[in-house]
Amino acid sequence: MALTASTMLPLGTKAPDFNLPEVVSGKATSLSTFADKKALLVMFICRHCPFVKHVQQELVQLGRDYFTSDLAIVAISANDAKNYPDDAPESLQAFSTEQGLNFTLCYDESQETAKAYTAACTPDFFVFDDQRQLVYRGQLDDSRPSNGKPVTGADLRAAIEAVLAGKPVTSEQKPSVGCNIKWKPGNQPSYFG
Repeated sequence: MALTASTMLPLGTKAPDFNLPEVVSGKATSLSTFADKKALLVMFICRHCPFVKHVQQELVQLGRDYFTSDLAIVAISANDAKNYPDDAPESLQAFSTEQGLNFTLCYDESQETAKAYTAACTPDFFVFDDQRQLVYRGQLDDSRPSNGKPVTGADLRAAIEAVLAGKPVTSEQKPSVGCNIKWKPGNQPSYFG
């Protein structure tokens, strides 16, 4: 495991489109799937990472808290399933069911979507406004698996609330930190390492 921070994609970046299968239904999912929502949260997560496990109950709670809101949530796992079978689609499907996820969870087998977002770690968070321009990228909150700080989701929730209220999101944003995305051999992006 390599401790990795977000690349901090420039604010204002247009959300890259994608076409990925949802792990429970197998249904194709893209940006247009969420066209009716005012805001979009894209999360790069996986099942095995201790940083994701540390915050997974807050991710479940985010899904519950914003289920009836104007926020769409899509989680994407891009890890190499051959070397990390816990992150294979079948395992992710079980994870979604076990955790009672009420948001879309997709698998990025080619890892091209992760590269398009310059996703670097799990978890990695991106919030887009109604024009699908990036207004937040960074951490969930200050909590880490071993620092004793409570998991609150404060940073991410503040950004979501601002977008939903039509207010600007602060540009003072801290990178997310976690395990690096497990790139397939030879498929590492130029920004990795």
